[in-house]
Amino acid sequence: MATLLLVHHTPTASVQALAEAVTAGAHDPAIERVEVVVRPALEARADDVLAADAYVLGTPANFGYMSGALKHFFDTIFLEAGGALADDGSAAGGGDGPARRSKPYGLWIHGRYDTTGAVRAVQSIVGALGWTQAAPVLEILGDVGEPQRAAAYELGATLAAHLSA
Repeated sequence: MATLLLVHHTPTASVQALAEAVTAGAHDPAIERVEVVVRPALEARADDVLAADAYVLGTPANFGYMSGALKHFFDTIFLEAGGALADDGSAAGGGDGPARRSKPYGLWIHGRYDTTGAVRAVQSIVGALGWTQAAPVLEILGDVGEPQRAAAYELGATLAAHLSA
């Protein structure tokens, strides 16, 4: 059975609604043989990452960046999960070992005004982890209504279906 890890930081009702929709999509009844593991960003560990076959990440955009909780998650798991750093300390594309296999990921970000910096930051880190984007980034600005929840459901279902194939 494949494992999909959903790591999120959901400090508001809007962001929580998106996380719930992504989770529901990952549990779509048409998708079989996928275990969905949901972890708040401050509770997720490298063991969770190493045990997973794909990831869905969710965060609010705070001051043009991902949430501090999601950044803490990356800081905590980066090297153990196969992240690679260049000599100057920046993210590098190298890295070896079984932890550093190309694994699919999806990303959703909610912001009030702009999500650009948050998307760029997350993509830089997951690139250094060797993960591969498996669905378009879901960027949501403003209020979360039914269309946004439906898009979040679709993101969760897409990543889970990718694993069940």
